[in-house]
Amino acid sequence: MNTHKKLADLAKTIRSKNAGTDKITFDIIFREKETYEMVKRSKVLTPDSVCQILNVDPARLTDFVEYDPAYAIKFTILRDRPSGSAGDGDIFGAQQYAPFLDVMVDISH
Repeated sequence: MNTHKKLADLAKTIRSKNAGTDKITFDIIFREKETYEMVKRSKVLTPDSVCQILNVDPARLTDFVEYDPAYAIKFTILRDRPSGSAGDGDIFGAQQYAPFLDVMVDISH
């Protein structure tokens, strides 16, 4: 029996977007409380794991919130350069969520 599912198969929404010129914010939102609670219990999304998944220094993580009323896990990182500056490959920050799609969640708990 497969006891793991991709985060993309569990979440209603996985997205990233600008949070000002110097930050990118991420939202992972679930349809139902049970799935949200299961993902929280699995500990696949923690401040440390988010930094590892994004391959960023933990000092760049400015916020990490498990927001129970919306069944959402939200976090924000500092950009390595301001939005739209030379070398910025994603002006809107809208393509940074992709590494979270294939995160495997243990659903056996």
